[in-house]
Amino acid sequence: MSPPILEMRGITKEFPGVKALNNVSFGVERGEIHCLVGENGAGKSTLMKVLSGVYPYGTYSGDILFDGAVQQFRSIRDSEHTGIAIIYQELALVPEMTVYENIFLGNEIRRGGLIDWNETIKRAGEMLRKVRLDVNPEAKIRDLGVGKQQLVEIAKALSRNVKLLILDEPTAALNEDDSANLLDLMRGLRDQGVTCILISHKLKEVIAVADRVTVLRDGQTIRTLDAHKGEVSEPVLIKLMVGREIEQIYPPRPNKQFGEVVLEVKGWNAYSPALGRQVLHDMNFYVRRGEIVGFAGLMGSGRTELALSLFGNPAHYQITGELVVKGQRRTFRQPEDAIRAGVAYVTEDRKGNGLILIQDVKQNITLANLRAIASNAVIDTNAEIKTANQYRNSMNIKTPTVEQRVANLSGGNQQKVCLSKWLFVKPDLLILDEPTRGIDVGAKYEIYTLMNQLVQQGMSIMMISSELPEVLGMSDRVYIVSSGRIAGELPIEEANPEKIMQLATTY
Repeated sequence: MSPPILEMRGITKEFPGVKALNNVSFGVERGEIHCLVGENGAGKSTLMKVLSGVYPYGTYSGDILFDGAVQQFRSIRDSEHTGIAIIYQELALVPEMTVYENIFLGNEIRRGGLIDWNETIKRAGEMLRKVRLDVNPEAKIRDLGVGKQQLVEIAKALSRNVKLLILDEPTAALNEDDSANLLDLMRGLRDQGVTCILISHKLKEVIAVADRVTVLRDGQTIRTLDAHKGEVSEPVLIKLMVGREIEQIYPPRPNKQFGEVVLEVKGWNAYSPALGRQVLHDMNFYVRRGEIVGFAGLMGSGRTELALSLFGNPAHYQITGELVVKGQRRTFRQPEDAIRAGVAYVTEDRKGNGLILIQDVKQNITLANLRAIASNAVIDTNAEIKTANQYRNSMNIKTPTVEQRVANLSGGNQQKVCLSKWLFVKPDLLILDEPTRGIDVGAKYEIYTLMNQLVQQGMSIMMISSELPEVLGMSDRVYIVSSGRIAGELPIEEANPEKIMQLATTY
């Protein structure tokens, strides 16, 4: 049996106030798909950043052996030269450049000191065929969908003769078809001799492709499981990840009671000057007090556009239609108007639009309601700290202090900060856009439990989600959106994946 392609021995990595990795050992066999799972903050991404040179040699303790040799990576370039490539959830492509320019960016094909563009385009075409992507190498990245951009990233890695490909949450922003295509490509790469490490919170995907799975928890290696020996299953992974059994992913909500209509939308249309087309068409729906209403549909169907148009229209759509909030007809010209009327919106893009990453936890939590902690237009720092600590405790935000920068938190804890920010404005209607995207099963369960508590306390929730099990597990009613239209409404008792997908492809 050939030696493993990778061994990481006794890796320990500390940040101020927290030990992110504590004596972690991790090994990957040659030519396998090895999945790395764990809750947010378990240390998965930190371990891969140590491996790829983002955290250089000397900033951690322990040894890395790759291809049988001890490595001391001082930069990403060092690990790339050895044959390691990492692809992050946030893609590192240049939108205004072509596909072929992106594939060979930083690794240009030169002849006589000049870039050989003809050979570059030819080689780019070869790489695209390897990843089964049928696009013109001369197309610009900005014109490709997220799924195709992900494949361009992989083609870029393959152009560098990669031996070990690391994919960090590659399907988080992909629809089901693109996700299935990517997983199938990983199997193909494995058959061609490329070793893959997959980090994912989607346990069904892990089970579908993994040869072996390593579980991290609280910065420590818990166990490595062999899929070929029947050791990998969803209940086993969940128990190892969270340290306890979770019987039901979607907690039950007894004694459902729905009150008056809190939000009613009639004849709602939105035209986007930026896109040059209408994005919403004659939408009609309502949300009652104490109700979770799910909005399902394919990516690009108009669900996020609907949320933005309701929340003060920050995208500057041209809107017609009637909006009634708590019995009063309203017009929101900016998000502040919506907030004052009791409407809050948790964006699907927490890093780009939901949080200010360079600011700390307390500043982010209080950001949308500074009046509540100010006196004579001056922020009361003590009140800010007290408020932030209350949400830190009630939301179980894992951070050594509320003065920790949000950028240093895991994805699940960032999402809890984002939720805390909007709960602090005490809304009547909370719009949740992909509330559990990119977070682990334990954090999901906490957020689902919180949602149930909020509606039992009288709040109303609009939940936009691309995960059908989430829609079916948490909603009281479901609206299906297709091409900017409401294609149908289903009570949860009648909703199933087949009916939802049939309606989602109506237009």
